[in-house]
Amino acid sequence: MVTDKDVSYVADLAHLELTEHERARLLKDLNSVLGYIDRLNELDTTNVEPMAQVASRLDEGGATSGTEGFAYAMRADEPRPSLPHDEALRNAPASDGVFFKVPKVIER
Repeated sequence: MVTDKDVSYVADLAHLELTEHERARLLKDLNSVLGYIDRLNELDTTNVEPMAQVASRLDEGGATSGTEGFAYAMRADEPRPSLPHDEALRNAPASDGVFFKVPKVIER
């Protein structure tokens, strides 16, 4: 069961400022979701095969098992030359000559 302290802790980690109303609603919603998961865990799934994909599609060859059914969506992996390091750094707004320099975004 999720407590108000748990909601406050996670909100703090995510840098969210929640009102008391939002905190209470999240507490209720999270406990509702966990309650539903508990109900689902009561189901007997011993004879149910695990699923890797919810839906499958046929590719042109008719393969349907595992990821083979999604082969139509994949392109061939072809190696190509990448941008030279010096040229990439030349486009950077700031660098130290080896790495890109970016502003610090985490203040905590």
